[in-house]
Amino acid sequence: MSDIVTVEPVDVEAELERIAGVYRTAGGTGMQVLTLLGTRAENLLERLPQPVRARLDEGTERALAVAMRAADASRRTVPDQSAWLNTAVTTAMGAAGGFGGLPSALLELPVTTTILLRAIQGVAAENGFDPTAENVRFDCLQVFGAAGPLADDDGTDLSFLTLRLTLTGGAMHKIIAMVAPRLAAVLGQKLAAQTVPVLGAVAGAATNYAYTSYYQSMAEVHFGLRRLAIDADVPHDRLVMSLRQRLDAVPSP
Repeated sequence: MSDIVTVEPVDVEAELERIAGVYRTAGGTGMQVLTLLGTRAENLLERLPQPVRARLDEGTERALAVAMRAADASRRTVPDQSAWLNTAVTTAMGAAGGFGGLPSALLELPVTTTILLRAIQGVAAENGFDPTAENVRFDCLQVFGAAGPLADDDGTDLSFLTLRLTLTGGAMHKIIAMVAPRLAAVLGQKLAAQTVPVLGAVAGAATNYAYTSYYQSMAEVHFGLRRLAIDADVPHDRLVMSLRQRLDAVPSP
């Protein structure tokens, strides 16, 4: 009797279409947040005090480094959670952070960043990757390079998918420094939303809901493509190009 195991061929086109669907709808909740706040994303940062705006890049770079260490350490004691639970937790934290205005929002931000990173690591694990592996840790940080849901983006910026770094001693610091400025603008919008008078708690909950949903979707796109490249034995760059063509052909909602 034969022990040969038959492996079903991977339907590359179907999987690419699924990933494209995830990408197209990822920022949908962000538009709902803007409607709720009744303002435009580019005006949100003006709500922040100038000293806070001036230190966003530096603070975000430091927060990313701390979040990576905390997320890695927590994996030894806290299992990965479901997407809905991650979203529920960060939504509640956003409400608590926004309730006290900017001071409490600043205290809440590093914790939310850590949970977001853990959520991204969870998606990596679901796709068969080891979140403790050095190259996967880089990939998890790269997901933060995608424009946030409140950004003015046409949905076809895939540059974060193609970013690769040589695994050297300073590579982790290098990618944090590269990702931090873009993430700083994203998190600055979140902080500003939480300073909205009266609606701070609601805005905090809504933005955290949008951000958690968004980055989990971006992680699914990122690691879904990595998994597909391995399973179908197709170069990753070719899959990214095919995904870009699909997104260019169908306007984002």
